[in-house]
Amino acid sequence: MATHTPISDSTLIAAAIDAMTRAYAPYSDFAVGAALLDENGQIHCGANVENAAYPNGICAETSAIAMMVNAGGTHIERIAVAGGSEDGEILCTPCGGCRQRIREFAAPDTIIIIANPGGEQQRFTLADLLPHSFGPENLS
Repeated sequence: MATHTPISDSTLIAAAIDAMTRAYAPYSDFAVGAALLDENGQIHCGANVENAAYPNGICAETSAIAMMVNAGGTHIERIAVAGGSEDGEILCTPCGGCRQRIREFAAPDTIIIIANPGGEQQRFTLADLLPHSFGPENLS
């Protein structure tokens, strides 16, 4: 069994904030970045990408999940989502659709860290944000 160097929450948050700087959000001007840690100890990042034909954009979490799957990852160990304002007034949690997408690749007790560029942060479990969830095991 391979061992991986532990990735700290602060490293994951920094990666999400960095991804946030690459968001394409010309319509809402609300940049979001996400960084997730997979079962192989790899970090995968994504940013929101808007489109003039709303709602055809993609969320940062969805982008990070796609990067993970493309790299061969199958399970989210932890995820950080960065967005909102530097003054700490706004922190953004994953939207409902992204909560379900995270659930596809994560257990209900998976930690979701939300942060903003100003350093404010909160931690939740996926079950906190998506109670009574429906996952792949419900289909078997």
